[in-house]
Parts: sequence; structure tokens; C-alpha cells
Amino acid sequence: MPGTKRFQHVIETPEPGEWELSGYEAAVPITEKSNPLTRDLDKADAKKIVELLGQCDAEIFQEEGQAIPAYQVTQSAGPVKQTCFLPQEPDGGLVVLSGGGTSGRMAFLMSVSFNQLMKGLGQKPLYTYLIAGGDRSVVASRERTEDSALHGIEELKKVAAGKKKVIVIGISAGLSAPFVAGQMDYCMDNTAVFLPVLVGFNPVSMARNDPIEDWNSTFRQVAERMKKMQEKQEAFVLNPAVGPEGLSGSSRMKGGSATKILLETLLLAAHKTVDQGIATSQRYLLEILRTFERAHQVTYSQSSKIATLMKQVSTSLEKKGRVHLVGWQTLGIIAIMDGVECIHTFGADFRDIRGFLIGDHSDMFNQKAELTNQGPQFSFSQEDFLTSILPSLKEIDTVIFIFTLDDNLPEVQTLVEQVKEKTANIQALVHSTVGQSLPLPLKKLFPSIIHIMWPLLFFEYEGTFVQKFQRELSTKWVLNTVSTGAHVLLGKSLHNYMLDLRIANSKLFWRALAMLQRFSGQSKARCFESLLQAIHFPQLLSDEIRAAPISRHVHIAHEKEKVIPLALLSLLFRCSIPEALSHLAAAPSVCEVIRSALAGPGQKRSADTLETLQPAVQ
Repeated sequence: MPGTKRFQHVIETPEPGEWELSGYEAAVPITEKSNPLTRDLDKADAKKIVELLGQCDAEIFQEEGQAIPAYQVTQSAGPVKQTCFLPQEPDGGLVVLSGGGTSGRMAFLMSVSFNQLMKGLGQKPLYTYLIAGGDRSVVASRERTEDSALHGIEELKKVAAGKKKVIVIGISAGLSAPFVAGQMDYCMDNTAVFLPVLVGFNPVSMARNDPIEDWNSTFRQVAERMKKMQEKQEAFVLNPAVGPEGLSGSSRMKGGSATKILLETLLLAAHKTVDQGIATSQRYLLEILRTFERAHQVTYSQSSKIATLMKQVSTSLEKKGRVHLVGWQTLGIIAIMDGVECIHTFGADFRDIRGFLIGDHSDMFNQKAELTNQGPQFSFSQEDFLTSILPSLKEIDTVIFIFTLDDNLPEVQTLVEQVKEKTANIQALVHSTVGQSLPLPLKKLFPSIIHIMWPLLFFEYEGTFVQKFQRELSTKWVLNTVSTGAHVLLGKSLHNYMLDLRIANSKLFWRALAMLQRFSGQSKARCFESLLQAIHFPQLLSDEIRAAPISRHVHIAHEKEKVIPLALLSLLFRCSIPEALSHLAAAPSVCEVIRSALAGPGQKRSADTLETLQPAVQ
């Protein structure tokens, strides 16, 4: 279906065709491409970073290319309805939302929300979630666990045992996670019980195509099989192209947001269809999509305050302070997600930016025992904040309070007063509805407030959830922009590439290799050798190490810092890893030393002039 003019942004965004131009990363999947909008992200100030990342988020709603095409949502509303609601017998049906990393955390968030919706309607909750690595992966960075297809299948078998009809919505932004591929394959082999729906943001032809170590198919082969089975409505692939990320490959940002928008629209429509017996119309779908588009406009109308907060967070990190994101209810889940994802995205310490959930979470998790007494990396509750963080807060730390005016405001005020005794660097991100106002005593506690006022929505019973989803998405945009921009200001990116990412899984291994090819201009084989040298240093490379599976390299790399910068400096200076370490130690930031190396004799090249990459990242 054609887009509508109401989805046309004033912001000029490049047409999707520009992502495919010959010589401009033609072989690289869309989710891994460099977004033309943000090529100079590393040179931007805070205000410009907010503007650029806001424009990238706006591409989700652009008319060109039908970024979130309503016909795709309509196409899948029928099978989702079948599985969610047709089984009348107790415990007969189940909806499983599944993914690894950000996709798995988004699956967790949405399963919590839709179970709440069903309870509110007096219905038995039918949603559950799976995340690679289990519940500990919700609150900590454990990205390596998504590399096993067998792990995905075993987890699916456990939650689906005894069910008569199960829809499995597998989320993988880049169509790359083996954890999801295995589940989709298993569902297609057992169509009497399972209906698989794959969600991602690359064409099937760009799905990851390198071998999965514990499986007999590549992700692309699984996705191609699903496309064939879609003709008989035995499987579905939802893969609109929403364009490259503002920070190349950082699917926690646009990929996570588009996942939320697409699935919440789809599932809300399915509930309405069944509960009221009214067929889902394109008009209704567009009404929901427009609320999300308005959320973008409302959120980025606060750009100047978002930029100010970004600078404050960057200053705290530069001074070796900590940033704590304290959120109430599901906004706390968004806060946890943002903090966790900085670890592998920027090579950050888990204490640098951390989220905490204020409120009861007793019925949110599948396996609460997994999170008990697991150590500080898995601390996220109100009690954890009060006992572990509050007593040791320093003046250089920043604390951001995230709540709505429907939350327990006396509780908010008490906690803010306790924190303010330790640090003046506090900020509020507050959501309210027209007619509500922030109590003056609470308002006076904050030197600055990002206050987002939402209009009344004239939906029926689901209106409360539409607004809840808007607030969550808005919070995600603000926190993603602030944490990304803060690290960019610290010199963690080169152009719009995450040079200092932690290689936490096979996807990130191949992304690292692609960046080495891009910025060094050297062969894939030479870059591969340099990457292995940086990973295994001080151990010398042997033929056995070179021939080892990627999982072995990832196992070692995910515990190490500065792997990609060291490998790249070794390539650019044609020097050893110890010499690269010396260059790095003498530089003010990772990107400064890389820029200096790129500007040296014989090294003049840019992201625009480098030869087209081979499809190393699939």
C-alpha cells in the first residue's frame, strides 16, 4: 500500500536507493551500512548529534520505500490472531516473542506489556518471551549466547511443552542471530503446532549467509524457506527496510525501535480484531502508526534539553564518574536496556551507565532465580540501587530519574532527595498527559527537566496501552541518543562507526573485520590475520589458532578491550601489536590516533573512497 503524506517528514532523508548505489557498500546488508546522514557524526557537537540521530529515527516513518508498510502488518494480523486467540481450551495456545541481545530484551518488554493488557481485560495471559542466555541476558550483556541455534531450539521446546498451537515471533534486526534461525527452522519442521513469524530489517537476500557452527543451515537459507512457506501461510517474514543505523550497525537504536513499533501495532490490531469481531483495517493500523510518528515529533521537540543532558553524561564519563538511569515500571526496563547495550556497543564497563527498575517486577521474569545473588553485574532493582549505589554516589556521578505523573510521586521525591545529598548532577525525564502538572516541591529539586506532555488519545480500551507504548518509545529514543552521543563526544566513534566495540558474538566479529577492511584498504586475509593477532595477543598465532572456529576467537575477544583499534593501527602503521599498544597509550582518544594514522603518508582515504567491501558481514 502506498505511504501517506501524513507520514512525510519535513526533514530531508536520503532515498533508500542511495543505500544501494554501486560503490557505496553495495554488498553490505542495510542494517550494517553507513548512514549518509551521519557520516560526520564524530565531528558534531551535542546539538548536532541529537539532530542527526533524530533524522535517522525519522526514516522509520518516511513515505519513500514504505518503511513500515501497512500491508505487511495486515498480512500477518490473521495468523497472529489464529494462534493468540482461537484456542479455547485452557493452556492450549501460546505466543512466544524471541531474540538475542536487544531483540530479546524487546521481546521481554512486549511480553510483559501484552500480558498486562490481557489481565486488564480479564483474560488469561498468553505471551511469553525467550532471550538467548536466559533472564540474566535481560539485565546484563551476554551477547555471545545468541550464536547457538541448538540453544534456541531447546529453550523453545521447554516453553512450548504441552501447547497445542504456538506462534513464535523470532526477532533478529539484521536477520543474523543463530538463536532465532534455529527456532524458525524447528517451527517449519513442526507446522502442526508452530507458526513462525520472522521480524528483521534486511531483505532476505541480505540475511547472514555464513555457516552456523551447531546447525546445518545458514540464516539466509532459513529465511528463504520461510518465504516459500509464506505462500501457504505456514510461515511469515516481516522485513521492512528502515535504512542504516545512525551509528553503523547499532541495531539497538533504529532496529529496536522499529521492532517495537511494528509488533505493538500488529498485536494491538490482532487483539482488537478478536475482542470486537472487527476485521483489521489499514486505516486502524495507520492510526496506531501515526501515534508512534507523533511520539517522534513530541520527543525531538525537546532536542536542546536532550543535548544538554548528553553533555552532562559525557562529562561524568570523562571524569570517570558513573551514570545511573532510575526508571519506574516499564520505563525502568528501557533504562536497563540502554545501560546494558553500551557495554558491547562502546566497550564500556558495566558500571559506566546502568539502569534500575523501581517497582514490583515479581511477575515479569520467567526464571527469577537466575537473577538472585549473581553479583553486581546483575543488580537492577530498587533495593540494589538503595543498598549498592546510593551509599557510594559521588559528585561526579549523574543520576537520571525517569517516571510518569501516574507513578508514586512521593516515592520519587524521597529518592531524589536522598540522591541530591550525594550529587547535584540529577535530571528528570518526565511523561505526563494534558491536564497533569508536576508537583512544585518535586519540580524544585531538579536543575533541569525534560518534560514530555502527551495529548489525550481517543482510542477505546487499548488507548492506555498506546500511550504507554509511546512513552516507552520516547524514553528509548532519549536514552539511546544521550548514551550514544555521550560516547561519540568522548571520541569512541570514527565517522559513524563504533571503533571501540566489544566483540561479543560472531556478528560483531564479522563487523570488526569489515571495519578493518574499510579503514585500512587492505585485503580481507590481511585484516583477518591482524584481527586474530589483536585478539590472541600476547599469544603468537599458530596454524591451529588460525583454523579455529569463530566461536573460539569470540570467546577470547569478548573479555578484551581495544581489539579493533589495535588491529587497525597495526594495519595502518604496518607495526606489531605491542607497537600499536604504544601508539594507543600515547593518544588522547582512540579516534584521534586512528585519524592521525589515516592522515599519514600513503594512508589518505575516506569512507567514501574506499573500495566496495566484500560481503564480510552477513
